[in-house]
Amino acid sequence: MLIGVPKEIKNHEYRIGLTPASVRELISHGHEVIVQKDGGSAIGFTDEMYVEAGARIIDTPEEIFATADMIVKVKEPQPHECEMLRPGQILYTYLHLAPDPKQTELLVKSGATCIAYETVTDRFGALPLLAPMSEVAGRMSVQCGAHHLEKAQGGLGVLLGGVPGVAPAKVLIIGGGVVGTNAAKMALGMGADVTILDRSLPRLRQLDDIFGGAVRTEYSTNDAIESHALESDLVIGAVLIPGAAAPKLLTRDIISRMKKGAVVVDVAIDQGGCFETSKATTHQEPTYVVDGVVHYCVANMPGGVARTSTMALNNATLPFAVSLANKGAKQALLDDANLLEGLNVHAGMVTYQAVADVLGYEFVDPKLALQKSAVQQGEVA
Repeated sequence: MLIGVPKEIKNHEYRIGLTPASVRELISHGHEVIVQKDGGSAIGFTDEMYVEAGARIIDTPEEIFATADMIVKVKEPQPHECEMLRPGQILYTYLHLAPDPKQTELLVKSGATCIAYETVTDRFGALPLLAPMSEVAGRMSVQCGAHHLEKAQGGLGVLLGGVPGVAPAKVLIIGGGVVGTNAAKMALGMGADVTILDRSLPRLRQLDDIFGGAVRTEYSTNDAIESHALESDLVIGAVLIPGAAAPKLLTRDIISRMKKGAVVVDVAIDQGGCFETSKATTHQEPTYVVDGVVHYCVANMPGGVARTSTMALNNATLPFAVSLANKGAKQALLDDANLLEGLNVHAGMVTYQAVADVLGYEFVDPKLALQKSAVQQGEVA
């Protein structure tokens, strides 16, 4: 199979779909890899390194999209990239379709097989391809939040850990999953006063054990969110409903009554955000202010530490990439129920329930979609 790796083009996005080590692995399985010129150079993966790994360097994304059987990316394709996709081609990347009707429309129109990292599961029902970036984003959320609490950045002028004789900042984390747990580790390590809200009692018990009581855990209700948010210096939104739009848990009314100079970090912004006042921002202009509250809503947070993020992501995505290349999309998906969960769009059909529901498409069971397309192409179903 010919595998193409285009350069990412979102604002300040320096990650790349495959590292040189991943390229070498795919080539060892008998595949060809083409990489766009300078695709990874900003994070130390030079063209020479890719050539040494066995890849060919291609000047333009157009040539990559026109010739590759599988496109491996990091971020969702931008509109003109979607328009270069073709029927039968595999797109393997983060998609986050629920809050993005335009991208969904273009992917449906393309006829391509679109596999979303964020909905691939493992045997425990977890999200192994989302987890590495959730770990990064969770840790970054506190780092970025602490920075923007500085007065020069528009914040209240609070040091997260305080100093002897001065109380530390209060940090509220809404959601106790991978993002929330990693945020709590960083906030606690910096000396903050940390509270985690979650709706799962078993998860709250796990968090209490993990942190040995050093972090407050509380069942998440509207009342708990409101009371803690009004007292907090930093609020981190860390909720996730796989593949679906994030629920709006911090209302505009609550935001209006928070401390002036408080900071909110919405890690769920890729799925539409979990604060009513959230709108996607970039690393170039990461914040804006609503009612005196600083909002940090960067939609590709891990791109800020692109080398670490690329390597962590490849550790998780590479085995599935090898399977897709070795077997082809149809067989790889049918052989692996966890990978099949990642199939969001196939041959003009929406094959992920949450995306179909929120955007008004007819949901087609992924196995049925694969069968339908095989019949249309004259294959034996």
